[in-house]
Amino acid sequence: MASGKTHDYHILPPDLVPLATTLGAFTFTTGMVFMMHPETFGALGHIVPWAGLALLLAAMFTWFNKIVNEAHAGDHTPVVQLHQRYGMILFIASEVMFFVGWFWAFFDFSLFPSTISKAIGGQWPPKELEAVLDAFDLPLLNTMILLLSGTTVTWAHHSLIHGDRSGLKKGLWLTIVLGILFSSLQAFEYAHAPFAFGKNTYGSAFYMATGFHGFHVIVGTIFLAVCLARSYRGDFTPRQHFGFEAAAWYWHFVDVVWLFLFVCIYIWGNWGFAVD
Repeated sequence: MASGKTHDYHILPPDLVPLATTLGAFTFTTGMVFMMHPETFGALGHIVPWAGLALLLAAMFTWFNKIVNEAHAGDHTPVVQLHQRYGMILFIASEVMFFVGWFWAFFDFSLFPSTISKAIGGQWPPKELEAVLDAFDLPLLNTMILLLSGTTVTWAHHSLIHGDRSGLKKGLWLTIVLGILFSSLQAFEYAHAPFAFGKNTYGSAFYMATGFHGFHVIVGTIFLAVCLARSYRGDFTPRQHFGFEAAAWYWHFVDVVWLFLFVCIYIWGNWGFAVD
């Protein structure tokens, strides 16, 4: 600058990556609509969504790589890091609203069954169901697994803050293994569930809420796996480690949402009904 003063923020040069990300997301979502209407769009439903997903993933990988390189170059000043945290907070808030929608549907069906009595027999869970999942079987085990994973990721975070890179790696490894175990048990639970998706309001609300959460567990596991790879590469310092901090925030968000799902859907939502 002409005055000789420096600013505490980083100005990015023009880049096509945000545009590519937008086009990839638009193409992917449009392609999914094509896929749902094969009688109208034919082969486009098999081509467009995969092309959009490929473009989206490539753009995301390029964008994230640029952010990592900016961090190494010293471009992430305190002001930039602050706004990165604001961005992550807003992202998690948007994810919360997704789950609000699923919970809203579940409580609407369960609290007012008489308004849709023809579909569910005036009771909740619906009369046509022969059994539901036992909350104190696999769901309880998965709850303990996620709570344990919350402690291991916190261990990894505190190890990083105190310069213990060995503890950072061990904590991340344990968290990733627990995340994979959770997803595996949930897949097993789905495969043996006594009800299917889409057959009634209970199955739709159950699978959308728990399945959407399961997707977040998979995303969080990948997020943490990337952080583990970066830790082996020597990334992250006690003073600058927003990438890992964002992953830890996301994982704790996943933990908290599961607690609500376990209490509201598995326990309260099945109250007084025969369990499988």
